[in-house]
Amino acid sequence: MTDHVDTAWAPAGEARDGHRPIPASSAWRPGDHPGQRRFAHVGVIPLEGDPRGELDVTLAYETWGELNEARDNAVYVAHAFTGDSHVVGAAGPGHLTGGWWEDLVGPGKVIDTDRYFVVSANVVGGCQGSTGPAHPHPEDGRPWGSSFPYVTLHDQVVAEARLADLLGVDVWALVIGPSMGGMRAVEWAATFPERVRAIGAIGTTAATTADQISWHAAQAAAIRLDPGFHGGDYYDRPDGEGPHHGLGLARVIAHTTYRSAPELNERFGRSVQDGDPLRPEGFFAVESYLDHHADKLARRFDANAYLRMLHAINTHDVGRGRGGVEAALSRYEGEALVVAIDSDRLFPLSDAERLAGALPRAELVVLHSEIGHDGFLVPESGLNDAVAGLLDRVAVGAAA
Repeated sequence: MTDHVDTAWAPAGEARDGHRPIPASSAWRPGDHPGQRRFAHVGVIPLEGDPRGELDVTLAYETWGELNEARDNAVYVAHAFTGDSHVVGAAGPGHLTGGWWEDLVGPGKVIDTDRYFVVSANVVGGCQGSTGPAHPHPEDGRPWGSSFPYVTLHDQVVAEARLADLLGVDVWALVIGPSMGGMRAVEWAATFPERVRAIGAIGTTAATTADQISWHAAQAAAIRLDPGFHGGDYYDRPDGEGPHHGLGLARVIAHTTYRSAPELNERFGRSVQDGDPLRPEGFFAVESYLDHHADKLARRFDANAYLRMLHAINTHDVGRGRGGVEAALSRYEGEALVVAIDSDRLFPLSDAERLAGALPRAELVVLHSEIGHDGFLVPESGLNDAVAGLLDRVAVGAAA
């Protein structure tokens, strides 16, 4: 992605260019403009982490295209960590940012919405319309906050399967996603193998590693140690007094893992953004770039939801309770595309190799990109060609 380096996040909760103070939570909440979201009450789901636990779930989702008469042209796009259902479409009321995968999805694109019925939903525990920590608790109408359960990717996929039922989708032609979305594609293959004809797992893993968990631990600590976090119950705090410090710092840590060292060095080097770097007030350009991303995330996300997503990723192990990764995926008979980016330091090639080796009909594609993990967002990386090849192997009928 192309980012500006001339906007910096300020510790006082107000951007250096004079933007308004950062809200205590930037979650979408009932009463906000829905944008292109639709809402589906999928019912009560059991919670994997609590044998006695359950959660009544509503999912916010978007669709493009039409389900054909044979109902064999449905594609599910699973969003990444801080993503949402807005895969395609302009920014505007209800959507602070434009579609995040428009290079791949849309009319005439590889995932052609004139041919496919494309669906994407915000995950359970997220903050862009689906049931999550910022949502009203059913008992008192106040945000769930700290009392919202910690869900797993399996829980999220169970909810997505309920949505598929409501939409009349018995079998997905393809479930595809990057990063955390790729994890859910893998979970779909293990949990509902008969309902998925192909998966696309982009820049992801079959089971989260200790290295990945360690990066996440630092991010979680940054949020929890922010005095504005208030133990997770901060929704009534004024703008500028929420946990934006910790949330922004978590994003700085995360974003560093999303880019490669060569890319950062080539792009910024030791360029100075402001002041004298020999003095404490000096500011390197790369610091400004990271602070820009901290500010951006704090203005569109929620700290509690961030922690729930970290937990879901940390507990990801498709082999849990299934005899291991290889046993879990051996019964999936559909096509699989596993994509690795050669400069990805968060999900290295070894993760993709293990995942592809466990899937009986997997194609492993290694893309060259200087960017790192975020290389899947760059159209010239070769991802579009790889996905087109996968779809060629999964013939579907015409759209309705």
